[in-house]
Amino acid sequence: MHASALSILLLAGVAATQSRREEAQAKVVSAIDLEALYRTIDPLAMQAAADRGLAWLASQQQEGGGWSADVGHKQQDDYLVLSSVAEQKARGEAHLGVSAFCGLAFLAGGHLPGRGKYGRVVDDTVKYVVAHSIDNGYLRDGETRMYSHAFATLFLAEAYGMTRTADVKTSLERAVRWIVDNQNRYGAWRYNPFTTEADLSVTVCQLQALRAARNIGIEVPHACVEAALAYVLRSRVPSGRMAGLFYYKIYGRGAYSKPSEFAINAAAVTALASAGNYDQELWAPAMDLVDASYPETFHYYADHYYYWYGNYYACQAFFWAGGTRFQAYYQRLAEDILSLQRNDGSWRNRTGPGDAFSTAVASIVLQLPRQYLPIFQR
Repeated sequence: MHASALSILLLAGVAATQSRREEAQAKVVSAIDLEALYRTIDPLAMQAAADRGLAWLASQQQEGGGWSADVGHKQQDDYLVLSSVAEQKARGEAHLGVSAFCGLAFLAGGHLPGRGKYGRVVDDTVKYVVAHSIDNGYLRDGETRMYSHAFATLFLAEAYGMTRTADVKTSLERAVRWIVDNQNRYGAWRYNPFTTEADLSVTVCQLQALRAARNIGIEVPHACVEAALAYVLRSRVPSGRMAGLFYYKIYGRGAYSKPSEFAINAAAVTALASAGNYDQELWAPAMDLVDASYPETFHYYADHYYYWYGNYYACQAFFWAGGTRFQAYYQRLAEDILSLQRNDGSWRNRTGPGDAFSTAVASIVLQLPRQYLPIFQR
């Protein structure tokens, strides 16, 4: 075949693939009317609250650039602390995952390393995360595990996308390789490295970190993303009254349980969007559940990590969906978050890592419409 003819066919194939992708995205992604949103909730009040949250976070940053928080894991409705704030401070440690959330909160406000009002805060956060990159790529401080590694990788990806510094790129590339190397035979991840166990929550965190890294040019194997997406899709309830919702686990102890959890279903939709799956029919049951269960979640868990972790993903899922559905969900969420802010600018997290975590998530959510973070750009 003549070279020019081959080129035309290749270009046509690329165009067709792009067209199919755009058609799939159009099934679910609708435009966001910020003017309409801001007629229902005051953007100045949202920004003022986020600014107070950032000021509080800046006042809590440790000398080493991180933030202390209780390291632990969920235990039913409770949070089992493995390493307390006092223990961390005594050992000169910080909570890597919470520190990454705090860093993301500043980036979401347009504050870059070394630039702007909180330039030094962000710069110190980047240095802290890079300093806790082990030779094999694992990002870790204290007793933090794969959850924290994923959020720290996401933070490095967003920071690198804004600064393009060599040391951040090196740590980011190694962190991405660590995620890829730790993907198990199910295409998934769990709390610890090199585990044969899997759950949807930890997997979503890794998948979003990989997406952020890939967005700014870091090599991520296509097969890794496809395997993770396949795991997410296998986690979907196939039939019955809960069809279309997502199980927390589908292998091992506790498999095929918790299909109606607020946070898991919000995270699942965000994972699908992160992997480029925009099928509205696929998203709808999980989004319906999140929407319907929000009032009860707010009523019972407003100071619980369920609420903050769940809405970190829920606001992204509805943002991706766009349209009036995003506007309705986000208006309710923003109003509730504004009502929860304390006089010192922080938000309460009684059960979970602590107030630095909830304050960081609240600040991220309130600044989402500004779309400074690449993961919040549609």
